[in-house]
Amino acid sequence: MTSARRPSPSDGIPHSSAEDLYAMFVGCTLLVLGLVFLKAAGLVTGGIAGIALLVSYLVPLPPGVLFTIINLPFFAFAWKVMGARFTLRSIAVNAGIALFSAIRPYAFEVGTVHPLFAALVGGTVIGMGILSLARHDAAVGGTGVLTLWLQRERGWNAGRTQIALDVVILALAIPVVSAQQLGWSILSAAAISGILIAWHRPGRYTGY
Repeated sequence: MTSARRPSPSDGIPHSSAEDLYAMFVGCTLLVLGLVFLKAAGLVTGGIAGIALLVSYLVPLPPGVLFTIINLPFFAFAWKVMGARFTLRSIAVNAGIALFSAIRPYAFEVGTVHPLFAALVGGTVIGMGILSLARHDAAVGGTGVLTLWLQRERGWNAGRTQIALDVVILALAIPVVSAQQLGWSILSAAAISGILIAWHRPGRYTGY
């Protein structure tokens, strides 16, 4: 007599609405926290977060607000290739990031952060936030939509694809940050992509 096999995450057991909402809350919180660390250390990073940070050094708006504004053109692409559910959830995530970013100064302030800590911890928590969203059929938008679509349709690893896009984004930061800051920024981008390479790839639990 064989014992019943325990369900595994790859069996496709759907998440409840409460689980989805909590995952989106966690994702938004981690993304804002990571952006705060990177901003405090004067760093940038890859993905849409890196673009938002880069622009935040040029205009007087919080990175979280810029994050949402820059994402707007990407939602049309997401609606077409990823569907209404994914797009609406991603819009909700961006609204959450903008809200959390706006109220963050009333909750806590981050003074001095060592660039190594900001790069590793900031990048890692951003990566975990992206992972939390991706496993519940949502994304932060921007390059995240593209990498998740390529993984779903072509089987391309989201982390490795993100690294290729990050190279371009970090190259744009060269006139804005110092060589030392750029080096730490590369480390932060690697930390983000490392999370996706390790824990979000075909054949493993993806939450779709």
